[in-house]
Amino acid sequence: MRTVEIHRRVTVFGLGGTIAMTAVATGGVAPALTADQLVADVPGLAETGIDVAVVNFRQVPGASLKISDVTALAEAIRDGLAEADGAVVTQGTNTIEETAYLLDLLHTGPQPIVVTGAMRNPTLAGADGPANLLAAIQTAADPDSREQGCLVVFNDEIHAARRVRKTHTTSTATFQSQNGGPLGYVVEGQPRLLSRLTHRTTIPAKPVDGIRIPILTATLGDDGATLRAIADHIDGLILAGAGPGHVPAELVPALEALAAKVPVILASRTGAGSVLRSTYGFPGSERDLLARGLICAGYLDPVKARILLYMLLSSGGDKTTLEAAFAAAGGYRSAETWPWPSDSN
Repeated sequence: MRTVEIHRRVTVFGLGGTIAMTAVATGGVAPALTADQLVADVPGLAETGIDVAVVNFRQVPGASLKISDVTALAEAIRDGLAEADGAVVTQGTNTIEETAYLLDLLHTGPQPIVVTGAMRNPTLAGADGPANLLAAIQTAADPDSREQGCLVVFNDEIHAARRVRKTHTTSTATFQSQNGGPLGYVVEGQPRLLSRLTHRTTIPAKPVDGIRIPILTATLGDDGATLRAIADHIDGLILAGAGPGHVPAELVPALEALAAKVPVILASRTGAGSVLRSTYGFPGSERDLLARGLICAGYLDPVKARILLYMLLSSGGDKTTLEAAFAAAGGYRSAETWPWPSDSN
């Protein structure tokens, strides 16, 4: 019996970022390399047998990407996946935790989207871009990555977009999933998933730029002046509370008034662990704030909570929909309570 060799196909979308930066005359580095150049410089890629197509989509630093850029990218990926087994996105690391989660909420197909980048630009010794790109392509091409939505592959670790965070300004091990750990690793060129996501959470919306959702961090001695200054100019608020979701008592009246007008999501500034819901009962505690109309973010950190709220407001969801979505995405209600149809493995 003759063995039929199956060629996997992956499309790489380049957005710029450190992975694509080179020295400029004015000093420092800036995005300059195309996605074609990045792929061409990956050692060992040809030996994988993976067919790689390239799309030069944007050429900007990660911090300059907009919601509309990611929306357009999701549409381009959707069209490109008709003839590919997966997609890879190369971009600046500063916003990967946001763009990856936004792509995860937008992407309904079974093929994986894998986001990667670099902490060391190509002019430095030990530049990590080629290794990260190779691992990302191998993960995107692997059948075991299907139905996992958007993944972040970095430093040979495979992370779920909904969990991953950038935790260090310069370390190549900056991306961590502090709630649950990585899904797996890339070992000798082979992606190995040690655990799998059991459900997908997608939202039928097309977000555009212009929805104002700031993140306000509760701090020692905050008198509420900033909150009062922005209250009439926002469409929603992410409140990064101290510890399990606490704020100075002085902020409570303004927060209650704001929650009556726009969605106010209570997250934690700690970066790991869930916001509590019923343990503490003093003014400014999580129990007190939720009783006043705030919505619990659960395990979602403030940055992820902002992306989810942005998508929910773009979809026109009412407060009941918002509460159900945050309960499912935040991990304190069953995934079956997600307001839209969700595929299960």
